[in-house]
Amino acid sequence: MNLYKNIKSFFRLELNPNRVYGLDILRAMAILFVVMVHGGHFMPTERYKFIYYIIFDGVAMFFVLSGFLIGGILIKIINPQGISFKIILNFWKRRWFRTLPNYFLILIVLLVIGAFFTEGFTIEDKYKYFIFTQNLVTEHPKFFGEAWSLSIEEWFYLLLPIILYAGTRILRLSVNKSLLVTAAGIIVCVTLFRYYRYINLEINSKYVWDKMLRRQVFTQLDSLMFGVIGAYVFYFFKSYWLKFKKAFLVLGILLFLVVRYNWLKFEPQGLFYCVFSFTGNSLATLFLLPYLSTLKSGRGIIYKVVTYISLISYSIYLINSNLMRWIINSINWAPIEQFNGYAFLLTRYFVFWFLTMLISLLLYKYFELPMMNLRDKKSWSTAKFFKSR
Repeated sequence: MNLYKNIKSFFRLELNPNRVYGLDILRAMAILFVVMVHGGHFMPTERYKFIYYIIFDGVAMFFVLSGFLIGGILIKIINPQGISFKIILNFWKRRWFRTLPNYFLILIVLLVIGAFFTEGFTIEDKYKYFIFTQNLVTEHPKFFGEAWSLSIEEWFYLLLPIILYAGTRILRLSVNKSLLVTAAGIIVCVTLFRYYRYINLEINSKYVWDKMLRRQVFTQLDSLMFGVIGAYVFYFFKSYWLKFKKAFLVLGILLFLVVRYNWLKFEPQGLFYCVFSFTGNSLATLFLLPYLSTLKSGRGIIYKVVTYISLISYSIYLINSNLMRWIINSINWAPIEQFNGYAFLLTRYFVFWFLTMLISLLLYKYFELPMMNLRDKKSWSTAKFFKSR
């Protein structure tokens, strides 16, 4: 009995009653879509195509949700007291204390694996991963493929406060107006940049589309800004946010379906998919937020599973592709391979999911969470504004 209690305690996570369940649903859906994509490495393409058919853009969901939460944090801070260098510095400290320890840990683990277990591996150009310059305006290298989206997030954290500060000090805009102008301006500029890429590059396959348009910082930075606009509407026009929440929910689902299944018969590598499909997925996610943000709590096993997955989603994201592929490929599967081929494939696929969730849970509880607790113990003056994330 004591052993059972000890094991249960070892894996148990404390659930904060102040979490917004609807946002946890979106976060859990996003990470599950991401893991489903990467799980395709362990199954035959012909068989897994049916799984791909029900997968939506989880990364776009993460971007918009992140923009919404970070935009809300900035509004809470700067609306009552204005923006200053001290406020910006405290914001950066907390953001980077939240994201970088986990990232650097996995990055170093992958560098060690590469150096000792990968033939022809070179470490000379890997410094870019420490300063997030590996995919600013160039295709993301194959090493640590998951890092492409985190790079976009980190540049968002860096640039948004600086541009806000410039808007208030140079253009003499109010803080709130500067936030809205910044978000809208970046959306327009990034969309135009994608259009420039579209007319000047030969986007003739999904592979080229992915590496030249999807996985670069300055072709995707606008996705987070849709979330920032959502935060602006939530805080300053909340009555409209709530009044039309069901209509927006339906509109968001329909927009996701239109983009994912090409109901309007756009050319696969044409103008829409090269320039505006990113906008479509971002808007679709934004339209889900009014309804989901009002789902404050849940109950039962589904609620616990969703919340657990949401809590460990960042750890899942960091390990589910490169690290898990190395782990799965390092296992001796010979005793199972001799049996039915499908039995082997399904076993390997199940082990991939099981180990991804198990390692992520342990990483979250015994590294990520202690890092966040350490962050919250710091006596930064604006700490009370950041408790929501």
